[in-house]
Amino acid sequence: MSRARPRLLACLAVLASFLYGPHAATAEDSSNVSSPCRSLTYGEASYVVCTIDLARYELRMFLRDREGKPYGSLSRLLDSPEGQKLAFAMNGGMYDDHRLPVGLYVENGRTMKAINTASGGGNFHLKPNGVFYASGENAGVLETAHFLAAKPKAEIATQSGPMLVIDGKIHPAFSQDSTSRKLRNGVCVRQGRIVIFAISDTPVTFMEFARLFKDALACRDALFLDGSVSSLYAPSMDRSDGFAPIGPIIGAVERQANLH
Repeated sequence: MSRARPRLLACLAVLASFLYGPHAATAEDSSNVSSPCRSLTYGEASYVVCTIDLARYELRMFLRDREGKPYGSLSRLLDSPEGQKLAFAMNGGMYDDHRLPVGLYVENGRTMKAINTASGGGNFHLKPNGVFYASGENAGVLETAHFLAAKPKAEIATQSGPMLVIDGKIHPAFSQDSTSRKLRNGVCVRQGRIVIFAISDTPVTFMEFARLFKDALACRDALFLDGSVSSLYAPSMDRSDGFAPIGPIIGAVERQANLH
C-alpha cells in the first residue's frame, strides 16, 4: 500500500490538472500566449476575458472614420485601414443618438469630449461612475471625481458608468435580487499595465458581473463599459460581433518590437 498510494496521488494530480487547469489560469497567464482572449465560466455564466499586457500591446480608441463619420459598429472599423491590425476590439463606452460619447473621450492624446459630472438617469449616471485611461505602458480605472483630482496622463480615455468595483468593494447600488439581466462588458487594470476586458456570453446582472471582476479576476477597481449591445472582436477565437450599433470602440494592436 505504501508504494501504491504515491502512484495513485500522482495520477489524481495529473487528472486534476487536466480537468481544472485551464479554469484556474490567472489573467496574467493568458498574456503569455498568442491570443489575448480566453473563455471563462464563473458562477452560472460564461464570459470571454481578454488580457492586454501594455508591454506587448498598445491600446487605441476609435470613434470616427477618415471622413469624420462615426464608425458605429465593429464591422465598419474592421473594414477600414485602421482596423486591419487589431488583435482585439470591444465597444468602449456609452454613446448618444449620434453614436458619440456621452462622457470623457480622449483619442491620441486629444480630448474630444469633456468629462461629464452631471446627474441624471440611466447606467452612466448611477454614481460613482468612472474613467478608464491609458498612456504608454500604464493604465488605470478611477472614479470620475478621483480622475479629476489626480489628472493622470492619458493618451486614451473613456468615461462610463457605473463603477463595478470600487477599492475592492462592489458598487453599493447593486442588488443580489436584481432581475435585470443583459449582455455586459467592462474593464479593470492590475499591476498598472495589465488591462483586463471582459464580456458576458449570456445575460447577467450587475451584481454577477461585478463579482466576476472582484472575485474571479481579483480587480480592486473595475468599470462597466456598456450593456445589451456589448460586442467583441477576437480573431484568435474566430469571433466578430460586428453588426450591433455602438459608439466609441477600444482596440489593441501588437507593439512593433513584438512583431516578427
